[in-house]
Amino acid sequence: MNKFFLDLGKQPLANNYSSSYKKNQIKYSLKLFFNTKNKMVSISKRIPSEKMFTNNYPYRSSMSKTMTNSFHKLSLEIKKRFKPKKILEIGSNDGALIKNFEKDKVIGVEPCNNLAQITSGKGYLTYNKYWNYNLAQKLKKKHGELDLIYSANTLTHISNLNDVFKSISYLLSTNGILIIEDPSLLECVKKVSYDQFYNEHIYLFSVISVTNFIKKFDLEIFDIKNLETHGGSIRYYIKSVKNKKVKVSNKVKNQFQKEKEFGLDKFNTYKKFAKKVKLSKKKLLNIFNKLKLKNKNVIGYGATAKAVTIINYCKIENDLIKNFVDTTPEKINQYMPGKNIKIIKYKKNSLDNVDYAFLGAWNFKKEIVSKEKKFLKKGGKFIIHVPFPKII
Repeated sequence: MNKFFLDLGKQPLANNYSSSYKKNQIKYSLKLFFNTKNKMVSISKRIPSEKMFTNNYPYRSSMSKTMTNSFHKLSLEIKKRFKPKKILEIGSNDGALIKNFEKDKVIGVEPCNNLAQITSGKGYLTYNKYWNYNLAQKLKKKHGELDLIYSANTLTHISNLNDVFKSISYLLSTNGILIIEDPSLLECVKKVSYDQFYNEHIYLFSVISVTNFIKKFDLEIFDIKNLETHGGSIRYYIKSVKNKKVKVSNKVKNQFQKEKEFGLDKFNTYKKFAKKVKLSKKKLLNIFNKLKLKNKNVIGYGATAKAVTIINYCKIENDLIKNFVDTTPEKINQYMPGKNIKIIKYKKNSLDNVDYAFLGAWNFKKEIVSKEKKFLKKGGKFIIHVPFPKII
């Protein structure tokens, strides 16, 4: 049974940037639910994938040093620990992971044409298609069973999870390994990072919910790794229950217990989270309004999908945030979805006349603070909303 706990209001498609401000841009209700049976947290309104993952999708993994470093470390681990003959990546994006492997050892699946063209243009076999059972059948017919399948921040974007894991289970060999990583529900609730929810993030995983969900496909988690990426993520190592060669690590049991102790399996935890989100909105607006009264120059740093959730939920307009700066080519000179706030190309001098910068890309805080030492030395300050709104 799905129980409602938070309404984030009407939200535009988080990556639907446009060259001009569209006052009447289509918005969708963003409500959050908790499933009392499998303990999964999800959003209510499911937007067709074709509307969200277009041929001009603006998110590129390789634009972040944090992400490229993380994928490089993972590639080394995969080679050493699992020694796979063939790897499939679901949601290969611009190739941040697969570029670390020999071209004849990896297969990419990427529905966004602009991103699929990047990897295929570099000689990597890339299927420009959505992940589903039909594609899994075609891949098995052509390539046989696979001994390693990987996916980062993609499976939670697909509405039909039953089809997702059915397809993976069908394609994976008996001793094959599935590795997935996604934002951690535990970290989200701890940090009150409600911006992890937008129309692409249909689900937010926990060890509890993933364990419950994959049982029916004879799959089990045998190891996990907590990551700092995306504000706190979990990497899940999954195998078939028939694979007796691989033992289940104590890390899985420990994480499961930690989530249980925190209350991720209880609806009351999410009601408390909802109250904290409403308070966070109030505090953030209070900060912006005070800075406005002082005539401070405030911009946004990182025109992320997360930031779209925040500015639309908090009803932040261009009188509070003048503009956003970003490095992603597809976002430059576009407008933040749902708001009359323009995105300007980031340059070395972008923060020269800025008093405060709101961290839309707060999950890359370490990388940004290191990069913007000059701004901080001159007295510039950042605004962050997690775990509660404050100036740093």
